[in-house]
Amino acid sequence: MNVNEKDFRVKNQIRLTIQSRAENVAFVRACTAAFASQMDYTLEEIDEIRLAVSEAVSNSIIHGYKNDPYSQVELYITLWENGGIEIVVEDHGCGIADLKQAMEPTFSTEPGRMGLGFAFMQSFMDQVEVKSRVGQGTTVILKRKVRQPVESKN
Repeated sequence: MNVNEKDFRVKNQIRLTIQSRAENVAFVRACTAAFASQMDYTLEEIDEIRLAVSEAVSNSIIHGYKNDPYSQVELYITLWENGGIEIVVEDHGCGIADLKQAMEPTFSTEPGRMGLGFAFMQSFMDQVEVKSRVGQGTTVILKRKVRQPVESKN
């Protein structure tokens, strides 16, 4: 496969640091949607990206930090020249002891939770990568390409 150098050029990039509070999830969703709208995503695709990032951030708050509002979640959102978005959600919480089990649909460490966070992320994004170390935190990397370029109005 020939890889074009242009495929790896950054079109735009932001970094957000939020306190691990549930009320900040809506803010992250709005920021992500506004930023992703710079690309040729449809409204439905932007909504799917918002939902995936919402799940990743919620997991950090609920599971990584056990709802400790004084911890921080880091987000790095990159728009690539080749028409893709990459979202990195990082926490320094408790980490995931059994990553394979955590990725299974309906598994949750919290009673009353549906355990579908990773399943939603995987269904809405092209690629989901999770790195975690117990006692050190978790990093979730979400990637999605633009599926159907919208015709420009020139």
